[in-house]
Amino acid sequence: MQGEKIPYKMLSLDPFSQWLGIEILECEIGSCKVGMTVRKEMLNSMGKAHGGIAYSLADTAFGFTVNTNGRFAVSIETSINHIEALEEGDYIVAEASLESLKNKLAFYIVEVKKGDVLVALFKGVAYRTPKEWEE
Repeated sequence: MQGEKIPYKMLSLDPFSQWLGIEILECEIGSCKVGMTVRKEMLNSMGKAHGGIAYSLADTAFGFTVNTNGRFAVSIETSINHIEALEEGDYIVAEASLESLKNKLAFYIVEVKKGDVLVALFKGVAYRTPKEWEE
């Protein structure tokens, strides 16, 4: 399967990302950009988006991107820095980019932005299995 098509297949099989309302904005091998709108049911007790929302969007961008190289890949370590709070109605975009690709491991950076403002920075390491994606 061509790498840039894999995230679309993954999204079609991912009820959680669908529930979040994630849409694929751009995708190519080694990079993927996804977006979503923060909804009321995603807010915490302080009326701000739960930290898991930005994390989930970034993790989805990461997961989609690590698989664009054609092999099944899974995260083995991730972290996020929350920089700005998000509110209901905010549209956020996560763009994942490849930093280092080895035979079994890959390292990615994901920037989460609201407009031009960086709201979170996610880092992830993926394990690349030998299994290839098929049509």
